[in-house]
Amino acid sequence: MPKPAAPAWEQYRAQLQAYAHAKVNYDYQNVQEYTAATGWRLDQYATDLPAEAPGPPAANGSFAAAQDVLRRYAFPPPDLITGYFDPSQPLDKRIMVLRAHFLVFNFYFGVQVVDVIDEAAHIGPDGPERVWGYGYRTLEGHFEKGQINFSIHKNLVTGTVQFRIKAMSQPGHIRNPFYWLGFKLFGRMLQRRFARQSLQRMRRLVAEALAQP
Repeated sequence: MPKPAAPAWEQYRAQLQAYAHAKVNYDYQNVQEYTAATGWRLDQYATDLPAEAPGPPAANGSFAAAQDVLRRYAFPPPDLITGYFDPSQPLDKRIMVLRAHFLVFNFYFGVQVVDVIDEAAHIGPDGPERVWGYGYRTLEGHFEKGQINFSIHKNLVTGTVQFRIKAMSQPGHIRNPFYWLGFKLFGRMLQRRFARQSLQRMRRLVAEALAQP
């Protein structure tokens, strides 16, 4: 009988162990100073997911399905970004290797999960909502500096469910002049493509999960 294939993340075990000791590549203590005027890109995106009945999220509803997709980091477009991590790690201690694909090139970066949020009755601008999500910060060697947060929101009064992305970023230090030029020319386009296609893929994966018997 053939030996079962090892999980995909296993081939990145050494990189994950190395990134566990890497430092965040920017000063995240002073984020209040990071504005468009100081050279930072501040982005927010959102998409509606299938609504639920008012009240807490249903066990097999849209919120729970999106939570599962988000926990597995399955929403990014795989032809652009794929994340690898040890699934036995608690989410709030997770280190990920991101494989970014562009043209014929693959680039590998490390990120650290932060800001895990799990609030049953968060007070949002439209009233009380259930919120779950997390973010990650860029580590040394990343072509960018910054943090991106992903969250699922359910309005407890109306039943609407949303997937939201909030990011702040700035180009990092890129030693290779060829890569520097490529990132300068295409980096912003790829950021927007990542966000747009992540929203689309989240909607599709949630719809597929809800269609299961």
